[in-house]
Amino acid sequence: MIEEPPPTRIFLRPIGSPFPLGMSGLAVASLVQSGLDLHWLGRQQTPAVGLILLAVPFVLQSLAAVFSYLARDGSAGSALGLLASTWLAVGLLHLASPVGGRSGALGLLLLAAGGTLAISASAVSVAKPLPGTVFMIEAVRFVLAGAYQLGAPTPWHQAAGIIGLAVVALAGYCVLAFELEGQRRQALLPTLRRGRGREAIVGTASEAIDDVVHDAGVRQTT
Repeated sequence: MIEEPPPTRIFLRPIGSPFPLGMSGLAVASLVQSGLDLHWLGRQQTPAVGLILLAVPFVLQSLAAVFSYLARDGSAGSALGLLASTWLAVGLLHLASPVGGRSGALGLLLLAAGGTLAISASAVSVAKPLPGTVFMIEAVRFVLAGAYQLGAPTPWHQAAGIIGLAVVALAGYCVLAFELEGQRRQALLPTLRRGRGREAIVGTASEAIDDVVHDAGVRQTT
């Protein structure tokens, strides 16, 4: 008689949603950088902006990226990790570069970050269109700012600053919506979840953890 192999047990650890943390960092970074782009802040404050980008959004979004992967959300983790490292680089360049000058290196960084972030935003939007939309708008902002650094006219820089303010508003809405969702275990404000993102909130327990055995960290290889 052939013995059946023992059943596989998978232990899941409940954690809070990383989106409020990540969106908080994005709101701070976008507001401070837009203040610099739109000349609300004098150019002499560029190093101070760099320090803020290092101290707040980099830290918050790095933590959010880690917890996104722990929550088995690789697309959100990728977007938040890219944002964290981009703000780190921008902050360091603000500290190291001449005040008020353009930087080709920064321009290429922002173009690459914007293009890659747009890809991640498209993946996030499959289940969670609201944060996906915020990431996509931030990607557009990066592209406009990068083009300005590479020689585009000043209106491109101003447009990047204005779009950054839109990101602040949408990121703030995300913080409130997802925090309320976490407190009440249901959506009180529209979060536009669909597919597996919706099942994770309103579905049964079996639907919420469907196909978990195929996720990275459980399957044999990534």
